[in-house]
Amino acid sequence: MIEFKEVSKSFGSTVALDNVSILFPKGKIIGLFGPNGAGKSTSMKLIMGLNRCDQGEVWVDGQSPQNKKQDVAYLPEIDYLYPWMNIAQAADFIRTFYADWDEAKYRELVQYLNLREDMKISKISKGQRAKTKLLLTVSRRAPYLLMDEPLSGIDILTREEIINTLIKDYREGEQTIIISTHEIAEVESLVDEVIFLDRGQIRLGGNAEDLRVERNMSLVELMKEAFRNAD
Repeated sequence: MIEFKEVSKSFGSTVALDNVSILFPKGKIIGLFGPNGAGKSTSMKLIMGLNRCDQGEVWVDGQSPQNKKQDVAYLPEIDYLYPWMNIAQAADFIRTFYADWDEAKYRELVQYLNLREDMKISKISKGQRAKTKLLLTVSRRAPYLLMDEPLSGIDILTREEIINTLIKDYREGEQTIIISTHEIAEVESLVDEVIFLDRGQIRLGGNAEDLRVERNMSLVELMKEAFRNAD
């Protein structure tokens, strides 16, 4: 379980998170939704221990994020791949750092995602780079998988492949997946729990299906209503 307790984080005069308390339940797929600048990426980096909160606490299974890095696989929005590497070399690089690397899973996903190990990072398309980042992240058997805007700027067919890979590989009850995105319609059917963030504050949260039934709205419609009321 991941928990934020009254967390605040600012960058200069910009408030990224404002006294936020969140409980990310274990073994679920959780959507962290909101527009650009809502505080989603900051939340991900706090869980990873890449940033520290100004106030409040973040806990991963009762420990500080710095002590739990080996249990968290992180797919950042930025392109972190070294362009001179091919996919096999990139996999070797990641494999060196993490004991939970699953070689059989990696081999299966290379085929499933229509990639080749000899593909050079600098020569492949944006969609192939997105699939390569996904490959390197989910080839670990980490209890927690964080994905920051995994669908941003890529074509509809690649988005579908990424979503299908997540569904195919998800270990319900064992693994927690947090997907940070503003592309809500694409992942609506995937998520169990949702948290709507806007300008560093929670506007709405809860079980996705319960919210849809109670309000007779899609998650996209719910977000629009929550943000409209906030304004």
